Amino acid sequence: MLYFVPRTGRRLRASAVLGVTRGLQRRLLVMLIVPLVLLAAINAWFEYRSAGNVALQQDQRLQALVPLVADSIVGDAGGRPLLMLAPPVQEFLKDDPSAAAYAIIDVDGQVLQGEEWLADELPPADAEPQFHSEEHGGVTWRIVRQRQQTIFGEVVVAVGDGTDARQQWARSILLRVLLPNLVLIGAAAFAVGWAVERALRPLRALKEAVERRSPRDLSAIDEAASPEEVRPLVDSLNRLFGLVNAQAESQRRFVADAAHQLRTPLAGLQAQVEAWAQAAAATPQDGTLALPTEQVYKLRSATRRTSQLANQLLALSRADARGMHSQPQQRVQLKSLCEDTLEAHLDAATARGIDLGLDAEPVRVMGHEWLLRELMSNLVDNAVKYSHDGGSVTIRCGRRGSEAFLEVEDDGPGVSAADCSRILERFYRVPGTQAEGNGLGLAIAEEIARVHHSHLQLGAGAEGRGLKVTLPLPG
Repeated sequence: MLYFVPRTGRRLRASAVLGVTRGLQRRLLVMLIVPLVLLAAINAWFEYRSAGNVALQQDQRLQALVPLVADSIVGDAGGRPLLMLAPPVQEFLKDDPSAAAYAIIDVDGQVLQGEEWLADELPPADAEPQFHSEEHGGVTWRIVRQRQQTIFGEVVVAVGDGTDARQQWARSILLRVLLPNLVLIGAAAFAVGWAVERALRPLRALKEAVERRSPRDLSAIDEAASPEEVRPLVDSLNRLFGLVNAQAESQRRFVADAAHQLRTPLAGLQAQVEAWAQAAAATPQDGTLALPTEQVYKLRSATRRTSQLANQLLALSRADARGMHSQPQQRVQLKSLCEDTLEAHLDAATARGIDLGLDAEPVRVMGHEWLLRELMSNLVDNAVKYSHDGGSVTIRCGRRGSEAFLEVEDDGPGVSAADCSRILERFYRVPGTQAEGNGLGLAIAEEIARVHHSHLQLGAGAEGRGLKVTLPLPG
């Protein structure tokens, strides 16, 4: 079969699926985390508004206490005001003595009654209340100062509250908003990442299934194993696989039919040319002109190559990996198979003085016997064809560890490292090769190896000479 899906295309598809998966995961994380951040910001804004309302209420409360403190002055006690605190002022001072303070200050800034530190600021220049925050004793105080007319005369009344709502708001933002929200966002990011990872696991499984596929595996993907949201994509991929598979199958049938149709006329032509070659080689007895020997031999060689090409094309189409998956395997005795292969190629090896040997141990494997026979025939034919006259070729089979193997080794010219990666390609021949061939023998063997879920292993022969081709097989 000549149709071929390149491996790079498969890797690109897998990388694309992986990129889509990671892109979806990032987008889902952003789409879920950003709203949480926005909600945290809105919560902080509401806390700020709430703190502002509390601060305004505190200022109003302090301002309401100022005239009450002024009204508490009931007389003059030797140059100092005589006080009888109003109940609201008493309640304010008793609720939290460490966070409540007042002072009565004359217009010159001297404290007449109350806390001395409340006179640190200059008295107000007019009757409007003045609010400000001040640090004292490690506490932020909210203080209001205002001029008041009393029976003692004009004084400045200062009232301070150590429970500053603005300071409480800063602590609230840190402890009740920012830290919990940061912890919540971190936990949400972890939970969302975990959930998204699990939710996208079927997509990753689909990616891995596509990545593990052989370039020649065009079978449909199981839609039932895919998430419902991905099934349209899987359905489209299956339709594409079906179209490509149909095209490949059509091409495979064409090659098989063409090769099959060529076999009969080529066989007849080869028989006729062989007869001409024998006649050309015979010495004429009656003085007639002999057939042109050189031209007949060239024609015979071309006919043999063409006939071999038709047979190899037919074998290649029959050995197509996709076409063999549906055919049942059977137990194959590798030793008998190697013995038959040696017998089939013994005459060709003897004609060139090649020592064709067998080193076989009894071992059975599951496989397609006629395909393994075709594989060994191609490997031995190549070894005999490319070895030098008087060389040696060894056929082996047996078991190494848990695996069985088939192996053909020769002491011929071998293959360079640069050509090792290409000699399994169809129609590729090592430059400078003199022996006849079409470059299909090893390609057919590799296709048969794929059918048996394996690959040909190429290496140097004994003492670094020649070529050794090994096929590992599940035991």
